[in-house]
Amino acid sequence: MLRQRVITGLIMVAGFLAAIAFVPLVGLAVVFGVIVCLGGWEWARLAGWSSTAARALYVLVLVVCMGVLYQLCDFGGTPESQKVQPFLGLACLWWSVALLWVKAYPASGVLWGTVVMRSLMGLLMLALAWMSAIFLLSLSRGGMLMVAMVLVVATADIGAYFAGKTFGKHKLAPAVSPAKTWEGFWGGVLACLLLSILAWYLLPVQMAHIGFGSVAAVVLVTGVASVVGDLTVSMVKRESGVKDSGNLLPGHGGVLDRLDSLCAAAPVFALGLLLVGW
Repeated sequence: MLRQRVITGLIMVAGFLAAIAFVPLVGLAVVFGVIVCLGGWEWARLAGWSSTAARALYVLVLVVCMGVLYQLCDFGGTPESQKVQPFLGLACLWWSVALLWVKAYPASGVLWGTVVMRSLMGLLMLALAWMSAIFLLSLSRGGMLMVAMVLVVATADIGAYFAGKTFGKHKLAPAVSPAKTWEGFWGGVLACLLLSILAWYLLPVQMAHIGFGSVAAVVLVTGVASVVGDLTVSMVKRESGVKDSGNLLPGHGGVLDRLDSLCAAAPVFALGLLLVGW
């Protein structure tokens, strides 16, 4: 299992970096859209759609949502922050609500446990994450920013894993994910703080107006958001009685199992960059 996990992980990293380096923005919108649709196919099952036709229809609705966002944000022309920022704000508001639902689970299930509500959750999560990723790529040094966002999520995850493994005693969200601990959470935060120091040191000269406090705030909030994304999907999987969202990625489970943290991190990271003056 570990060997499978490592091999699959290396292939995903290589494919991601190659796409960022060589595929133009329109192509990346399509590539990421396909990945998001695979996640949407898995989410449809978690939402309660069991038939193939119903799940395919759900994916079609997701495609329409992405198409509308593509037009509204003018990704085919010159994307402007004024057009994108309201949708980034909506995404961050949604993840704030999701955090409250995670904290109140299982009692919160009465608010989102229906098929309709879970379907809406998936559309908000996936379509807005896709939009955020494409917007990041449209910015100056977009490829670098995309890699940086993924690195923040990976750093938070790795820091949490080792701190939790070594010191973990107090459960973070026992009703949602019993393996996660507060010690692991703070280990992830510390790892992100160290990463922010490195990121500030490596900032391009043109971005010298962005201080360390701003860099640290964006990195730390993005890292925390990635935890919320992970816990939210875990909460829905627990409600649905499944361990993994799918089995498409050997050793990793489903596509959604890899997208959960990134879906929450992307809009938070993108909005943070706008607010600090990128």
